[in-house]
Amino acid sequence: MPDDKTDLDLQLEKDRLTKTDFLLQVIRGVAVTLGLTLLWSMEAVRDRFFRLLDRWHVPSIRWRKASAFPPGPTRR
Repeated sequence: MPDDKTDLDLQLEKDRLTKTDFLLQVIRGVAVTLGLTLLWSMEAVRDRFFRLLDRWHVPSIRWRKASAFPPGPTRR
């Protein structure tokens, strides 16, 4: 082993958070939590909506037939 230091020999230094830094971290955590809650609730509503459409046997709307290679002469 090239260096003789072990994990137990290392001293960790803690940085003290100021009150503003602490409040900013708390606000950030709350914002992330609210954002994830919003995404989860939107997904739950979307899931229930599509399950309801499936129960009513509503087909999906096809505006036009999509194809990667449409028939006819190629455009150049």
